Amino acid sequence: MKDSRALIRDIVALRPAPRRGFWLGNPHPDTWPLYHRYFGTRTEEELRLKLGDDFRWITPQYMATTYRHPAGKKIFDSREYKVFHGQPGPLAGAETEADVAAFDWPDPGYLDFSECLAALRGAGPYYRASGFWAPFFHDVMDLFGLEEYFVKMHTNPAVVHAVTARVCGFYLEANRRFFDAADAFSAEQGSAGLVDAYFFGNDFGTQRDLIISPRHFEEFILPWFRRFTDQARSRGCQVILHSCGAIARVIPHLIASGVNCLHPLQARAAGMEAELLARDFRGKIAFLGGIDTQQLLVRGSPADVRAEVRRLKDVFGPWWIVSPSHEALLPNVPPENVAAMAEAAREV
Repeated sequence: MKDSRALIRDIVALRPAPRRGFWLGNPHPDTWPLYHRYFGTRTEEELRLKLGDDFRWITPQYMATTYRHPAGKKIFDSREYKVFHGQPGPLAGAETEADVAAFDWPDPGYLDFSECLAALRGAGPYYRASGFWAPFFHDVMDLFGLEEYFVKMHTNPAVVHAVTARVCGFYLEANRRFFDAADAFSAEQGSAGLVDAYFFGNDFGTQRDLIISPRHFEEFILPWFRRFTDQARSRGCQVILHSCGAIARVIPHLIASGVNCLHPLQARAAGMEAELLARDFRGKIAFLGGIDTQQLLVRGSPADVRAEVRRLKDVFGPWWIVSPSHEALLPNVPPENVAAMAEAAREV
């Protein structure tokens, strides 16, 4: 029987697989203690093993030792300049490329991948999703402030392009160095590659529709998006995109850009119903997620959860990885519902 790593690779590649995959997601820090008490576990890995989790998300971006700035700065840390949503950012007043260049941009020279490579080496027979999360859409939004970002798309597109190029340029270089380090280790050990998929995230949708127009998506987002997917595929990695919200209108662009798998399938967002996704995109892209975290996992019974997993297996077909419709499970999701989701996921 194939191990979890081979199983998920086959699902994401739209190849025949003996069963569906399962990913618990990445529960909120406040949630882990509740689950450990219920399942009798002590560590994250112990709980994943108990649930039969096939998927490991191991990103260098949020590891404490990856960015070793001498002054302790983080990579695009909005907490340095943002107190509330909608607040103008440090580049709200930028009008020229010189204004953009004057900002204190992160330096890839401070990157150190030792911790991430060690985690990947120890990941066992499980699918490894890695690379920089690269939420460039949100980073640019925070640097301008939400309102200024959208206004400048109309009034000063050149400065929006300049900031986007700085943010994306950093992430592309960070990924290049990361993939080089991972490939070098694999070559030294004479082993298979450390990374199965490049997994990155930008939330392009709200509950009802896209955050920006398709025209602006194509101008400001899609060209850089393609560079990230091209970079990953050139390294032999599958590509998984995380985007919350109602994004059905741009899924054809995502597929054309080389995305292999879409996450998290926000089940109650407009146009993201499983039946519609399967009708339009089944067999063109793999699916990861879709078990509703807004109502079902919070208020449903374990029987309700099992029934929904079984129903969605029929709707999505074989190329689906069972997982919550938002990976950061909150403490309001009862552990018995998580257990029911995992059990139903592994049913053949």
